[in-house]
Amino acid sequence: MKTVIEPFKIKTVEPLKFTTRARREEILAAAGWNLFAVPAEEVLIDLLTDSGTAAMSSRQWAGILDGDEAYAGARSFYRFEKTVRELTGYRHVIPTHQGRAAERILFSILGGPGKIIPNNSHFDTTRANIEVSGAAAVDLPTAEGLDPALVQDFKGNMNLAGLERLLKREGRERVPLVLMTVTNNACAGQPVALGNLRRVAELCRSYGIPFFLDACRFAENAWFIKTREPGCRGRSPREIAREMFALADGCTMSGKKDGLVNIGGFLALNDESLAQQARNLLIVTEGFPTYGGLAGRDLEAFAQGLEEVLEEDYLRYRIRSIAYVVERLDELGIPVYRPAGGHAVYLDARAFLPHIPPQEYPGQALACALYLEGGIRSCEIGSVMFGKHDPDTGAFRPAPLEQVRLAVPRRVYTQSHMDYVIETIAAVFARRREIGGLRIVSEPPLLRHFTARFEPL
Repeated sequence: MKTVIEPFKIKTVEPLKFTTRARREEILAAAGWNLFAVPAEEVLIDLLTDSGTAAMSSRQWAGILDGDEAYAGARSFYRFEKTVRELTGYRHVIPTHQGRAAERILFSILGGPGKIIPNNSHFDTTRANIEVSGAAAVDLPTAEGLDPALVQDFKGNMNLAGLERLLKREGRERVPLVLMTVTNNACAGQPVALGNLRRVAELCRSYGIPFFLDACRFAENAWFIKTREPGCRGRSPREIAREMFALADGCTMSGKKDGLVNIGGFLALNDESLAQQARNLLIVTEGFPTYGGLAGRDLEAFAQGLEEVLEEDYLRYRIRSIAYVVERLDELGIPVYRPAGGHAVYLDARAFLPHIPPQEYPGQALACALYLEGGIRSCEIGSVMFGKHDPDTGAFRPAPLEQVRLAVPRRVYTQSHMDYVIETIAAVFARRREIGGLRIVSEPPLLRHFTARFEPL
């Protein structure tokens, strides 16, 4: 098979800053061993997140110049609305400045004390917006999804038996909606099968409960369905995506992922009453319903990005670039979550650093070691992000997975950058016994991974 190359040419470049290890040690200490606090210019390869970090195309930049900045009824909104409606089939399209704003609006209406919102796996801001409303966020991953070494398709699926038990026990009175994250970010970016989505939709209909998608990586999920699910190889990503959306009653979307833009999101749905409530909240905190906190130029770039992200050449390159890194790491014997997901490489920090217990945060320790070794910024997805202390006993409850996510920005880095990442990880792995754990010095009550400060043990 020929090498899958980048389906684009580079027209503009941004220089990278090279630093010494001694300098990086100073920077990390000043940042409280939290990579979110490291200045971006002090990072060589930034894999902290794939959110809002994409390189836009020439057509998107052209759209920015053509953006209509009218406060109400801008031409750019109507282009955006038309694009989203044709893609999702939903009647009501409500723009927001990013995905978490759409989550806040949705859960402010449907959440609340005593409510339970199940998901295959909630990611950080989704969980936080649910819990801030007073509701409980319940994860229902499959057993296969919690085994990093198991090679199996669609490890991001919902646990159907667990969902059915929850719906039967709690009913519509306590479960205001069911959410599915595609792809499953907290579960190593693993895809969700179309068959699993259909079964979840059937269960929701049988109990009269709305079904929503967290659709920020819908196109990547559609590509996995096309290439892995029986009977789907001859279908286009757009056709598959359209069916995914048709199975649900609405979705939240962060355009900063598969929208290929640096800012933007939306809430889309069919229910008229819910849409009106959402627009009322939108006006209070985001803006008028035809801009929702976005400039007209942002809406233009977003609409164009939703077209480009479904191009098969792009998706083939995107998914293959992640698989390339996972395959090389696996060949080197480095513990990495398999098979490769859509947007990121996930290192199995528990297996990488078995001498560091969960309460000493092996994922955070590994992420810091990668920065010290090669200036690579990544993100802990483990007991810093999802670990908790039992409210009754105070006992530490670790996250089900201890991972380090290396999220690859879209259309930004080349294969040689990824080769450098592989070499850096290999160098850290060779000296893994020298890495020690961390303790938290200070932390906020919510989303502590963003601003907590650590120190080495």
